[in-house]
Amino acid sequence: MNAFNSLQHSVAATLASAVPASILLTDPDALIRYSNDVSGIRHGRPLLVARPRSTEELSNLMACCHRHGIPAVPQGGLTGLVGGAVASRPEGEIVVSLERMDRIRSVNVIDYAMVVEAGCVLESAKAAADAAGCLLPIALGSQGSCRIGGNVATNAGGFNVLRYGMTRDLVLGLEVVLADGRVWNGLRTLRKDNRGYDLKQLFIGSEGTLGIVTAVALKLFPRPEQVETAFLAVESIEAAMQLYARARRQCSDLLSAFELILRPGLEVALRSRTDLRDPLQEAHPVYILAEVSATGRIDLRGLMEGFLFDSGDILRDGVIASNRAQADRLWLLREVMVDRQGRGGPYLRSDVSVPISRIAGFVSDALAALARSHPDATPITYGHVGDGNLHLNVIPPEGMAPEAIPAMIHEAEEVLFDILDRHGGSISAEHGIGLVKQAAYLHRVDATTLDLSRRIKDAFDPCHLLSEGRIFNGHAK
Repeated sequence: MNAFNSLQHSVAATLASAVPASILLTDPDALIRYSNDVSGIRHGRPLLVARPRSTEELSNLMACCHRHGIPAVPQGGLTGLVGGAVASRPEGEIVVSLERMDRIRSVNVIDYAMVVEAGCVLESAKAAADAAGCLLPIALGSQGSCRIGGNVATNAGGFNVLRYGMTRDLVLGLEVVLADGRVWNGLRTLRKDNRGYDLKQLFIGSEGTLGIVTAVALKLFPRPEQVETAFLAVESIEAAMQLYARARRQCSDLLSAFELILRPGLEVALRSRTDLRDPLQEAHPVYILAEVSATGRIDLRGLMEGFLFDSGDILRDGVIASNRAQADRLWLLREVMVDRQGRGGPYLRSDVSVPISRIAGFVSDALAALARSHPDATPITYGHVGDGNLHLNVIPPEGMAPEAIPAMIHEAEEVLFDILDRHGGSISAEHGIGLVKQAAYLHRVDATTLDLSRRIKDAFDPCHLLSEGRIFNGHAK
């Protein structure tokens, strides 16, 4: 028996004294799918995978880990891009998968709130809300596989942040198992509660380093009865920003999405699927996918048409979907572009943000810098204008030697981050820091922020057993 197998056997025996052995996976073949996120980077094989079925089982599991010093990392749908939810510690780490804790506990149409377990797939939660005539507005390309707990742990964004905010803005309450096995019950649907510290906010976006979210109370909204979707063309990013400012004024709070797509991204989608067609007659450098939605007696079509008529000085072309099927086809262009841009190989996938007023300057400066540093690479630029979240990705040149690609990706990221710093931006807008962005984060974070962050980690996880090494390393001084 080698050292790994010996350690695995010992840890499994220890945990089996506290939880049913049936929730523990040790078979090497079974562990493979828990070893990678969608970035394709394998960071390490877990010692074993625990799949608790209830908060009580998870509590018992973590209490045992705490007693015996067993490190653990919580895992959701593995749709992350920064290695935050896969095993990484060389001395061995167990994965705690929430996939079995996937119940929808309640949907309340008076409170406009729902309570779901952390392992619930986002699409399933959205469907349950829809069946009750409500909207859960978190909307992501990965919603068919990402899980609610992961959305909370990374403070997920998505298409509807412009109108409804990020996940942080939608969480009413949490149930969390702490590193020592205690359960913090903050699972409330109160809209207003000023009793002391708002502890739930510490867990949102903490990437599993402070506790394991087991259930979430989420805000719901009335399900829109009308939706109008438009695909628009303009000559520049500056023009797109003018159009956005006008849309915010004329469409007000009914504007739910305003997506920026540069031409190279659209071409990726059109090349990838023969059943997709360019929505417009001619090619343009910059596109906007805009959507407004409403309930009640509002002439939403008239609102959209009036906005576009008044924007004739900015627009070069455009089309409004005549029905939901056509709207879905427009959104499919955005989805396919994201899925197919890498040609099946590694590439730089960025997830950054800048102040909305700096979007045009940042993209122009970044594209110019990348053209100088990597002229043969292909940048793909798209993002959510309404919250300043951009994805400026870089595809290696065709034919580049595989061994040269990692260095090229690192160099392109350094170029991008340098421009980002000049524009007062963030290196992570949605996916967190995890393992992949840790060095870049530590290079930029100020000493006071880092000290306070480490003290919070020490308070919640003094033995540093939960997702240790994500975001930062080490204890507070």
